[in-house]
Amino acid sequence: MKRTHMNLIVILSSILLLSACSTWTKTQKGAVVGTATGGTMGAIIGRASGNTAMGAIIGAAVGGTAGAVIGNKMDKQAEEIKKTVPDANVERVGEGIVVEFNSNVLFGFDQSGLSNEAKTNLDKLVLVLNSYADTDIELQGHTDSKGSVSYNQNLSVERAKAVSGYLADRGIARSRVVTKGYGEEIPKYENDTADGRTKNRRVEFLITANEKMKADAEREASN
Repeated sequence: MKRTHMNLIVILSSILLLSACSTWTKTQKGAVVGTATGGTMGAIIGRASGNTAMGAIIGAAVGGTAGAVIGNKMDKQAEEIKKTVPDANVERVGEGIVVEFNSNVLFGFDQSGLSNEAKTNLDKLVLVLNSYADTDIELQGHTDSKGSVSYNQNLSVERAKAVSGYLADRGIARSRVVTKGYGEEIPKYENDTADGRTKNRRVEFLITANEKMKADAEREASN
């Protein structure tokens, strides 16, 4: 009973937090979200909202004044990505950044090999990622609901790995990158329309502060 009660408090707190911060700046969110949440909260929010990227970023937040310092750095990086990679959808979330590429930009239909257009776009993104070396990158592969569950799961993993391998070939340290495949498990868009299915075939980049950036932010916040 106590565990159930605590889970309800956590979920309700998540809803209130997300509602309350809807009008805040990205930097203010960075300062507050990490204080009120952690890995468990992030996972709950991600699953409840159908947005694993948001959940993972919230789970990695440090919050407080250090979170505001990180938020400022992420603001600058997000703006640079928007200018450098116009084909990507860039969103600031808490103390991190979500960069979403529709699979049509990266892959041919039902394929995991990167297209020439994909390589051009990734080369642009690499320029920014190398300029902000104190960040970690989680690559999440997703598919639509067409085909079997197992096939879609494998395809999402292979696509995330293909992107990870290309980043490594372009000088991004493998230690910075984690890959995950979600298949059709967590659609971000409606699967009952052609447009929605196209958008669900996506790879998302979750960019968060690494331990060095967090430590530097803590020192800066304490001065």
